[in-house]
Amino acid sequence: LLAVSAEGGRKYKETPPTKTTLQTALAEKLTGVFRPEALGRLARRRRGRTRCDLALQFEDGDCDIACSFATNSKREVSVDKAPLRWEQSEPIYFPTRELLSIYPDFVSVYERHYLEFEETWRDTCLLLGAPLRKGPKEKSTSDILAPIEKSMGGSIVLESNGRFYLKKPEGNMEIHLVAEGHRKLAMIARLIASGILLQKNYLFWDEPESNLNPKLTKTIARTMLNLCQLNIQIFIATHDLFLLRELDLLFKEANRLNSRYFGLHDDGEKVLVLQGESIDDIGDIASLDETLDQSNRHLDSSSGD
Repeated sequence: LLAVSAEGGRKYKETPPTKTTLQTALAEKLTGVFRPEALGRLARRRRGRTRCDLALQFEDGDCDIACSFATNSKREVSVDKAPLRWEQSEPIYFPTRELLSIYPDFVSVYERHYLEFEETWRDTCLLLGAPLRKGPKEKSTSDILAPIEKSMGGSIVLESNGRFYLKKPEGNMEIHLVAEGHRKLAMIARLIASGILLQKNYLFWDEPESNLNPKLTKTIARTMLNLCQLNIQIFIATHDLFLLRELDLLFKEANRLNSRYFGLHDDGEKVLVLQGESIDDIGDIASLDETLDQSNRHLDSSSGD
């Protein structure tokens, strides 16, 4: 919903959003992102005809939007509430894998051919290709970039041939030759350096810990904290206990920041959502339970020797 509103602002500018415009845009975006055979397949499967309701609320209310669709919908979305204006901030989505290595010509090929890739990959690649800001970096930008570039061993550059490189003291290294964990760091470094991520935008990150060792995971967690301190709202989905604990520790130290934890639990008939201000408030955490179980088995094995 955020992406549709932000794209509408770029496309229509001063023209306010209408239900007719949003109906088509929302249906196309939902289908492009989730790739269902029919839009109604995104709704929870139950006997009979049911509806899926989506709503997004903001502090000022001008950008509030709500829509719905039925399980038998093919490509139809009903707009129940249209915003009064388009959203100005850009939502940024990072998938579980890095995108820098597939960046060359990906957007142009995606626009011309039907590819079985989520549309979020195309959206993020467009942002990764944005030019860098002119002039010296602001102190806030340099402070956030410094630990990331130290972990990568260099800075990320986009050359005229359309390929990304890691710029090191001894020369440029093709991004394909860089470890995948460092490529994930390079993505966030690129969007910080270009200013895209510093414009009070939203960052959605799916499993940021994948392909990262604990040391790099700590760098990611610290970067998230630094971005939040610049009024950037971050949403992450993770199963990693190490990242959860690291974030919990960091945000407790920075007690002026608001954080919220959500735990999703499937009871067979519906999804229960538990939320709170710490990881202790969201019910059983599978990664914690399995870690404790493995530790107990390891101790039992050691004592048996």
